[in-house]
Amino acid sequence: MARYTGPVCRLCRRERTKLYLKGSKCDSGRCPIEKRPFPPGEHGRDRTRQGSEYLIQLREKQKARRMYGVLEKQFRNMFEEASRQDGITGENLLRMLELRLDNMVFRAGWAVSRSQARQFVRHGFVNVNGRKVTIPSYRVRRGDKVSLIERARSLAVIEEISRVNQRSVPGWLESTPGAFEVEVANVPLRAQIDTDVREQLIVELYSK
Repeated sequence: MARYTGPVCRLCRRERTKLYLKGSKCDSGRCPIEKRPFPPGEHGRDRTRQGSEYLIQLREKQKARRMYGVLEKQFRNMFEEASRQDGITGENLLRMLELRLDNMVFRAGWAVSRSQARQFVRHGFVNVNGRKVTIPSYRVRRGDKVSLIERARSLAVIEEISRVNQRSVPGWLESTPGAFEVEVANVPLRAQIDTDVREQLIVELYSK
């Protein structure tokens, strides 16, 4: 399975913003972007200009793609699907990203990052409507119930995450504290998605 295996903190520095790819490290003083808030590389400090319109749009697309851990071909296919749906294309795209199973595990607070959530899904720790699903890109629907299997709930890493997790579950999910189960009450609205992405710039980029 194709995936990015390089240093993720370089991705945050390249986009000049925290993408929250390393869990608790992103909220601590050890976050590299706190000490070096410029792109990586020999000439990173020189990349301080605003850039062209195309560059701004490209960086916004790259930020969204890297934040959700989606490869370029996957992202482009999702955009094309979103453009065929009714409504605003950019919001449709973000909604599709939010409804990915790995993102659901992250939003539920069972993982500190989306990459860790993908790992949990691939290891078979996650059920959808009582059936095991090992595909991180699986898209849940309204009324679906996502839960952790019994064996995973007692793992030390998940118990520790549950103890220190401070993130709240978004309003479009219904959860019972301590039950390790969430239900998709509604598809997320744009106001309920706290991702710092200007989706209109992505639409403009792909519309060229």
